[in-house]
Amino acid sequence: MQFAFTISFHFLFPAITIGLASYLAVLEGLWLKTGRAEYMDLFRYWIKIFAIVFAMGVVSGIVMSYQFGTNWAVFSDRAGPIIGPLMAYEVLTAFFLEAGFLGVMLFGMNRVGKGLHFTATLMVAFGTVVSTFWIISVNSWMHTPTGYAMNAAGQYISAGSWLAIIFSPSFPYRLMHTVSAAYLTTAFMVGGVGAWHLLKDRANPRARIMFSMAMWMAAIFAPVQIFLGDMHGLNTLEHQPAKVMAMEGHYQSHPDGAPLILFGIPNSAENRVDYAIQIPKASSLLLKHDLNAPLAGLDTVPVADRPPVGIVFWSFRIMVGLGVLMATLGLFSLYARARGRLYDSRLLHRFALVMGPSGLVAVLAGWVTTEVGRQPWTIFGLMRTADSASPLAAPAVAASLVAFVLIYFAVFGAGIVYILKLMHKPPESHESELPNMPVRSAGTTPAASAQPVVLKPA
Repeated sequence: MQFAFTISFHFLFPAITIGLASYLAVLEGLWLKTGRAEYMDLFRYWIKIFAIVFAMGVVSGIVMSYQFGTNWAVFSDRAGPIIGPLMAYEVLTAFFLEAGFLGVMLFGMNRVGKGLHFTATLMVAFGTVVSTFWIISVNSWMHTPTGYAMNAAGQYISAGSWLAIIFSPSFPYRLMHTVSAAYLTTAFMVGGVGAWHLLKDRANPRARIMFSMAMWMAAIFAPVQIFLGDMHGLNTLEHQPAKVMAMEGHYQSHPDGAPLILFGIPNSAENRVDYAIQIPKASSLLLKHDLNAPLAGLDTVPVADRPPVGIVFWSFRIMVGLGVLMATLGLFSLYARARGRLYDSRLLHRFALVMGPSGLVAVLAGWVTTEVGRQPWTIFGLMRTADSASPLAAPAVAASLVAFVLIYFAVFGAGIVYILKLMHKPPESHESELPNMPVRSAGTTPAASAQPVVLKPA
């Protein structure tokens, strides 16, 4: 429970920074190409939010790093020879890249050339994707472990090829699905903010630009994400069939075509879904592309190896339901754009405003689906979660969990409130603050700030 709380809190921040860093790079690139001040205004508007979210992501990530030792000492000992190097690669490549250029990106607009600043922005955006690469590689190996051997001490080590470990069978699907989800999360957040300001002032040119860009992303990436999710699901069926059985609510095997259960109440005690609303044979069509294809159920899986069906069943439906709503909003925006009402349709703007946080909810639901669906394994098929934990007494973990909850909601809650205040304020013109303008420190006069500083030897 403690690790689920801290990792869920942390996962929200990278989901924003991955997409927002790329969005900032696009805005700055468009400003350099067109010279339109509105793009720079939006860059300055969103970079403040990016800086705060990035900082909260770093702080919350540090906590999780310590938890590998405090909460999961057995797992860290046995899987450390594989997990450790992959995490180190993430720090040595992605984190150093982001940290090295972040200062230039945040504070160098008036201190370096336009080309160098744009390069820094690109490097930060690239660093977030590289970071995702390594983290998803670690997680994918835990789901579909390959390329490993076991030494005399009972530790999992490389069998000779690190490429087999890095590029495990589920890795490509997880990486594409995660990065696309991060871009969609940012798109709907930006679209929700743009819709909020259009509802108050439809003539705001900066709100129009951010809303239009977000709706293009929704229209293009929401269908792409659904396609990527389908590919990921087929890969999961191949390597982790019990997870898919739980997602679909298939307690029983179906030799002549399995139904698609839309809604219902999983009843693991009776091995059935109560009050099921279902479409006959549709699950076989989706998963096997054949109406009559047989699908195995959880009755083929030992009870001790089954994931918690209720959690996985509902988190999967939340994720898919939000994906359908995202695609619907994208199509609605295309219809409004074709009719010339993209900036005038208050129904569209209200829909986009409500969908603003949908990406964050969807990535959390997806994370719950994939991680709870892996249970009872930490390393699928090799190491159980019950055997991975540190020998800590329950009261000690409960006390630290309460402390985490109080501190997280106080510290990160304050940060989130401040971000919402920044979003509440409409994007305005910052033409007087464009790059290469003189920088004046607080408490100095323009004349004084223009004087060169000469250092003389003592």
